[in-house]
Amino acid sequence: MAYNKQRNVTKSSKRKINGIVKLKNVLERLVQKSLLLTQKQEHEDGVVRGYVPRDVKEGHFAVIAVDEYEPRQRFVVPLAFLENPVFLRLLEQAAEEYGFDHNGALMVPCRPSELRMILSEQ
Repeated sequence: MAYNKQRNVTKSSKRKINGIVKLKNVLERLVQKSLLLTQKQEHEDGVVRGYVPRDVKEGHFAVIAVDEYEPRQRFVVPLAFLENPVFLRLLEQAAEEYGFDHNGALMVPCRPSELRMILSEQ
């Protein structure tokens, strides 16, 4: 009996560790993307790309809440939310649904009203 209990704890620990590793990878990609966006890049056509809008202050990043029932809404989120478990689950869902290969603000699959509640709780 003790062996089965120890085995279940080990499986649970492995799942948690795998989840943490996946989350760490998501966060690293987010940070890399945000660092790239802070560097202005002028291309051959003379257009400046990769700029950060003025309302996104240092220590923040832009997120767009996307839902089929409410209009999209853009939020400027403090980096401290990268430690919020609910917000981290949203980022994992965003990675699965949208990936990281797009320009602009990070899109999260969430109603704007729900994201507003998450952001107001911290």
